[in-house]
Formats: sequence, C-alpha cells, structure tokens
Amino acid sequence: MKGFLEDANYSIGLLDEGATLADVIDNCIYEHTHAGKKAFYVGDLGKLVRNNIQWQNVMAPIKPFYPVRCNSTPGVLEILGTLGIGFACSSKSEMALVQDLGISPENIIYTNPCKQASQIKYAAKAGINIMTCDNDIELKKISRNHPNAKLLLHIATEDITADEEMNMKFGTTLKNCRHLMECAKELGVQIVGVKFHVSGSCKDLQTYIHAISDARCVFDMAEEFGFKMNMLDIGGGFTGSELQLEEVNHVIRPLLDVYFPKESGVNVIAEPGYYYVSSAFTLAVNIIAKKAVEYDKLLPSGVEQTRNDDEPVFTYYINDGVYGSFASKLSEKLNTIPEVHKKYKEDEPLFASSLWGPSCDELDQIVENCLLPELNVGDWLIFDNMGSGTLGEQSAFNDYQRPLIYYMMSFSDWDEMQDAGIASDTLMKNFFFVPSCIQLSPEDRFSTAA
Repeated sequence: MKGFLEDANYSIGLLDEGATLADVIDNCIYEHTHAGKKAFYVGDLGKLVRNNIQWQNVMAPIKPFYPVRCNSTPGVLEILGTLGIGFACSSKSEMALVQDLGISPENIIYTNPCKQASQIKYAAKAGINIMTCDNDIELKKISRNHPNAKLLLHIATEDITADEEMNMKFGTTLKNCRHLMECAKELGVQIVGVKFHVSGSCKDLQTYIHAISDARCVFDMAEEFGFKMNMLDIGGGFTGSELQLEEVNHVIRPLLDVYFPKESGVNVIAEPGYYYVSSAFTLAVNIIAKKAVEYDKLLPSGVEQTRNDDEPVFTYYINDGVYGSFASKLSEKLNTIPEVHKKYKEDEPLFASSLWGPSCDELDQIVENCLLPELNVGDWLIFDNMGSGTLGEQSAFNDYQRPLIYYMMSFSDWDEMQDAGIASDTLMKNFFFVPSCIQLSPEDRFSTAA
C-alpha cells in the first residue's frame, strides 16, 4: 500500500496537550472574520482512530468497509486506509480515489445497486470483483461486462418506518433469490454471499434477527445450486453511538455464532460510514442577512401560538445551505442543532428563529424553528456532527464553493496510531505542530482541502 495520495494538497495540525479543537475553531473564525467570512470545517481525524478502536473492541471480527460516498475527503480516506479498513464504492470516481491509496482490489466492494455498464467494465479492468446485485437485469448486465464478478445478493429488510416510506428501497426477496441463482448458473456468474442493510433510523433491532435468518436461508439455497458462499455483509446503519453499537452487537452476535460460526469460513463484514465520520467534523457558518418576520409563519402546522406578539422573531440567512453542506436536509431531518459562537449572558433573552441557506430557494431551509439570542450579520454559528453525506462530490449549485477543511489530531490519538504500528513516515509529512497558544496567520501551514 502506497499509503497517501501524492497530489493531495492538505496537512494535519497536531495539537499539543494544551490546545483543543475549540481553540482551533476560535482561531479559524478570527482569521475568516478578517479574510472573507467563508464557511469552514474542522475535522478531528483522531476521532476516526478512536471510533476504529471502539469498533474493534465491540464488533470484531466483523471487518468494516467504509462507504466512500459518506465523506470522500483525502484526510478521511487516507487515515482509514492506514487503519486497514476496506472501502465500499458506488462509482468509478470513488473506486479511482481508493485505488490511488494503494488499497488492494480485494478490499474494495462495488455497491451501487444501479451500475453503469462502463463502470462495471472499469471495475473488471481494475480487478475489483466483489459487487452487489438485487435483480436479473442487473445480473445480466454484470455477466456481459465483468465475467470474473463475485456477487453478493442484496436482500430486502423489513425496516421501513413512516419517515422512510418515500425513500428508494433496494434488495430482493427470498423467493426471487432462487430465480437469481438460476440465472447466475445459466450465465456462469459466481454468487459468493449476501448483503442486507438496516437503516440507522430503525428502532426495532429485531430487524437484524430477521435479516440474518433470511441470509442463512439464502446460503442454504446456494448450496443446492453449487455456489460456495463465503461472505455476509450486514450493511451500515450504525449511528456512531457506542451504546447503539453495543446494542446491535448484543442482538446479532448469538445469531452469527449459530448461523455463521468461525468454522464455516464465512467472512462477516459491515459498511459503517456515518459511524466513522459524522462526529469527526464541525461546521462553522456565518450569518449573511437577517430580517424580522411574523411569528405564525415560523410555527409548524398544528402548533398553537403562545408567545407575546410584541416579541421580535428573526429569520437568519447563512453562507451555506442545502445545496452545500446541508444537502442531507433535503431527504432527512437535521441531526444537529446550531450553537452560537459569540459569548452571551445566561439570562439573555432567546427568540424564535429560523435559519436559511444563501440560495433564496424555498427548499433551502436549514432549521425551521429554534431559540437563539438575537444575532447580527457577521456572527458565527457552529454545527456539530457534520461529517457525513455532504463532504463528497462537488455540488452542482453554481454559487456554491465547498467550505475549507482544517484537519486536526491530538498527540494522544497520534500516539495510538504509532502504538498500532500504522504511523508511517509518509503520513508524518502531512502533520505540523500546533502549540497550545494558537496564533496562525493565513500563510501558516494550517492547510486546507477544498
């Protein structure tokens, strides 16, 4: 493995014991206030190291394959690559990014349920053989373009909640698996395992029990057709919470021990994406406009008005929105609340407020209703848990420029990497020391990835 992208233009600030991420954010806000007030991220790459240690402690020997679409920034991919994690790719560009890390094709899975023929051919040429499939049309397309493909049959799970009914669902039924195996046998395509996915919003962990039981049925079915199955992919849906990780493990471990014991030779993998990166990134945005509005326009439908009409109500516009860092807001609820950066008194009055992006689009609403002290144009807001879903491909919105990213890591996390024997000399070149008293100028090597 080469280790690190040779053309990646970024570096990682190594914090001494007296410096904190809050210090970094304060310094960046100071610099941006004087240089243009652009939105920016601070990425704690040490969080990836800690999350991986937690995964190994709770979920081993289930091997993680990180979904690149969650966050494809170079710092994330390179740290995860040095940790020995596999990668789940949904496009040619993602496969190319991972290949540039020197990752072995055996540690890459092509997971897009609707693959382009040209990208299947690319995977074949690159030696990326493992890919998912959930219908006969996809199966025939793969057979024509990748004769050495090894398929994971993607089976459906019954985890649809009221909030998810409108989302696209993928996966085939048990009944159709037999038909797919018949087709694969005729076409000479290898089927080597099963994949399923349980959404992170699913509250009923019994869904895992049903999914693993169904997977066992597919494995038994495969024996009838002479397929040698050796892989089970339990998908993603891991929220990042240690408690949720332990709860999932408590549910699945007994079933895996019975249905897929170690001596069966079946490798169990997972696709934790949000788990690794969400909590590692903090977004800072700037208020670019402000206006007072009528209170009843801010209230969700069905909510009774209870405030004094004389109190001001504010709408704030920020320099990032759903066509940028808040893109996931278009399909799901925002999982973080804004924090005001400036200091204000504990007894300072709070006002009903809403937050909007810069596009002036009716869809570009970030927060519908929240309580904030009165803010002014130029003030900063901080959003935690912003590392997943938006730090991938560039937005198509004309005026959107991806915020700068400032990568950091503490000395203790760096020591963890050294103790694990994965801190190479190549990696060390990406680091620079940040003292506890941070005073960085724009020309300092406090570098960014755009």
